[in-house]
Amino acid sequence: MPLAIHPLTPDRWPDLVDLFGPERGANSGCWCMWPRIARSEWNTLGKEGRKRRFGSIVKKGPPPGLLAYEGGIAIGWVAVGPRMSVARFNQGRASRPTEGASDPDPDRTYAITCFYIRTGHRKQGLMQKLASAAAEHARKQGAAAVEACAIEADKPLQWGDGFVGLATVFRRLGFHEVARRSPKRPLMRLDFRN
Repeated sequence: MPLAIHPLTPDRWPDLVDLFGPERGANSGCWCMWPRIARSEWNTLGKEGRKRRFGSIVKKGPPPGLLAYEGGIAIGWVAVGPRMSVARFNQGRASRPTEGASDPDPDRTYAITCFYIRTGHRKQGLMQKLASAAAEHARKQGAAAVEACAIEADKPLQWGDGFVGLATVFRRLGFHEVARRSPKRPLMRLDFRN
């Protein structure tokens, strides 16, 4: 079936809930809040609080990511938006911004922070399609660059490890490494200014 990819707008919220699982909330009740808030707030909110908070983000807009559909069913998710909107990503040891004269304007840099793919649709190239669509979405929103802090998968990953994206996927899309502060987590960038 053909794949359709759409921004997560409020009318598509029920599709995301179905994808994540109303009780499960994707990976351990994350509701895509892990890269957005401090650990203390994460713990305080709990699953239901994170779901409500993310629902508020979706309702307020702009769309915080993209949903992939097959046959009218949401089968994949990628979070993409302004880097400044993802507090933990900005403060993380491996993912914090670089500081150099050639770096893009921080206010015009986007970040791809997580993926979630429905069981039965994994290992079929959907992550690359979602990452490509996310990069194009960022470019159309006026981003100077888009960054990701992916994982090097030199051995089989444990369940959930790949939610940040695979470095090989981003390399195939033209992202290049701009920092490596952790052996397995390169900070990668696709620059739209060139």
